[in-house]
Amino acid sequence: MKAFFQNTYAYQHHFNEQLIEQLILHKSVLPERCIPLFSHVLNAQKIWNARILGLPSSGVFDVHPLETMQALALLNHQHSLEIIERFDLSQSITYRNTQGEVYSNTIQDLLFHVINHTTHHRGQIISDFRQAGIEPLKTDYVFYVRK
Repeated sequence: MKAFFQNTYAYQHHFNEQLIEQLILHKSVLPERCIPLFSHVLNAQKIWNARILGLPSSGVFDVHPLETMQALALLNHQHSLEIIERFDLSQSITYRNTQGEVYSNTIQDLLFHVINHTTHHRGQIISDFRQAGIEPLKTDYVFYVRK
């Protein structure tokens, strides 16, 4: 299972980096929600990592400058890989959501949630790119493993 998550997070990080490059390249014509939406993606991964690692985190809707997104994406990736290496993925953790409600889930479920969450919002950004006349990235997993 650890190898699966290492590969899946490598895929996610690869396309997050490429998407950040595209956001920077097209910043003058980006649809309004692209930067806040990708900031949300980065914030969510940071928050879930922080919950597992016991670190402080930022707000889920904080907006980041394009110039800082690559560093945050890299730090998120490093923390996710640390979690995959250090923890028993079947271990449950108890945490509070942003509304203060208490839940317990396995680390494996939380890691998978982050992947799904990122894919969902990356798809929204790609759709926004198309509507703005920007050629979107092809971020399907199969394109990553074919390389």
